[in-house]
Amino acid sequence: MIWRVLAVGLVCSLAWFVGFRMGVPEAEPPEEKSTVELKPGPSVLLAVQALARLEGASYHMQRVIDLREKQSRFWGLIEAEDAILLVASGEVTAGIDLSKLGDRAIVIEEQGRHVKVVLPHAQVLSSKIDNDRTYVHSRSTDTLAQQALTLESKARKEAEAGFVEAALAAGVLSDAEKNIGHTVRSLIVSLGYQQVDVVFEGEPQENVLH
Repeated sequence: MIWRVLAVGLVCSLAWFVGFRMGVPEAEPPEEKSTVELKPGPSVLLAVQALARLEGASYHMQRVIDLREKQSRFWGLIEAEDAILLVASGEVTAGIDLSKLGDRAIVIEEQGRHVKVVLPHAQVLSSKIDNDRTYVHSRSTDTLAQQALTLESKARKEAEAGFVEAALAAGVLSDAEKNIGHTVRSLIVSLGYQQVDVVFEGEPQENVLH
């Protein structure tokens, strides 16, 4: 008799529990959120460099870099690939290094009416990537390949080197010299001189000035 009463009580308890669960809707899981936390470190001054540059032309460049790393797996039996497609934007600036001016960079002749200015040839002063306009279009890694952590850095360096080559081919140095010559000539004429000649002498430069 006791066992029957216990059995009936257990059944009633289960029925009540099931009915309670069915009558109350299940709560929706909380929405997943991600938070980015930036912990800035201290800025340290490493060096101070005096600048003596006169910029003459700035080219805005864009280049698509398709970089692929081949990886060998299973003793060379299988070849896997890690690839990135980077759309890079940047800027190449050319001008002259004023620290290379000679002792006779400015020669005044004919009783102050004629001025001759001798400047060094223009060179690439800087080349940099515009991080705000540079982005990874796609990144694909084969199943058996290992994603290379430095692949994007390599793509960015390749893009920057390509910017300089493309700017040189497009004539950034000649444009810089033309603009600088016009600016210097106009400045000296405004000081009252009648004739101003601006010439570029020395070895042509194409390297980036550091």
